[in-house]
Amino acid sequence: MFPYPLLVCDIGGTNARFASVAGPSAPLVAEAHLKTGNFASLEEALQEVLAGLASKPRSLIACVAGPVRGRFVKMTNADWVIDGAAVAARTGLDQGLLLNDFEAQAFSLPVLKPDWVKPLASFERQPGPQLIVGLGTGLGVAALIEVSGRYLVLPSEAGHMSFGPIGPEQEAVWKHIDTGGLERISTETILSGHGLLRLHQARCLAADRPTDIFNEITLIETAKNHPQGEEARTLRYAWALTARFAGDLALAFLTVGGVTFAGGVLPRLLDFFDPQEFRHAFEDKAPYGEMMAAIGTQLILTEDTVLAGMAAIAAAPERYAIDYPARAWRWPAE
Repeated sequence: MFPYPLLVCDIGGTNARFASVAGPSAPLVAEAHLKTGNFASLEEALQEVLAGLASKPRSLIACVAGPVRGRFVKMTNADWVIDGAAVAARTGLDQGLLLNDFEAQAFSLPVLKPDWVKPLASFERQPGPQLIVGLGTGLGVAALIEVSGRYLVLPSEAGHMSFGPIGPEQEAVWKHIDTGGLERISTETILSGHGLLRLHQARCLAADRPTDIFNEITLIETAKNHPQGEEARTLRYAWALTARFAGDLALAFLTVGGVTFAGGVLPRLLDFFDPQEFRHAFEDKAPYGEMMAAIGTQLILTEDTVLAGMAAIAAAPERYAIDYPARAWRWPAE
């Protein structure tokens, strides 16, 4: 269904990563790492990538940060609008597939290797639904279930759910959070790359302590240089809020198979991870504390696991419950 050579790509609001696969059992070969904002469209980015390949791909599977509708997606944190069928026609591809970025992340869960992940306090895989949560340019969430031997993903835009304070301390902080022009505070507002800065500035304003930190990179670097400072406290606070949010979603989906964290933000914050505080925030869901305590948590450390997940789809498409007639760029498939 997906003729080789295959190109897989992960397109986020900031980065677009491409890798090629020569055949079903062939290894991934990294091909290009581009900045999304440097290109007006996927077609324009593909022109640069294809020019550097030894052989032209016949298929493309891409995951994109935004809600996918069949063969079409308008990205959430970038200006790209992608029409898969049009991309196939313009680039001469035999086949293609668009996935939501966290739909693809969820499909990658079955192929994760032990050395790609780090347990967060504890993780022992159990049968049952799994959840993946990722902090990056935005905040992505999806659940994975297995039905009659096929993997089915439940995509979501849970990062845009409203996220409110608990208790007077958080209420004081929430009053100062910059919503970025929106009328409400979503989880992504504070639990994302840019969100960390909003959270820090709000904490400083609530405590009447001015800050000269104006980007998240400086925030993290300053926290590492001053582990007892306010910047470090903000990042420890972010871990606790992430755990609280993920625990709520684990209840929503009953993901007894475990919760996996992904994205580019959390691996950079491991110096500020407190396992006891994290698990307390995750498990504090009375009357279901005992059930929550049995749900493992882990963090993906390897950058391109999602590319391996998409390559696995191409190698065995029958194992994945995807509506290919509605979503494959060329249908009927050859």
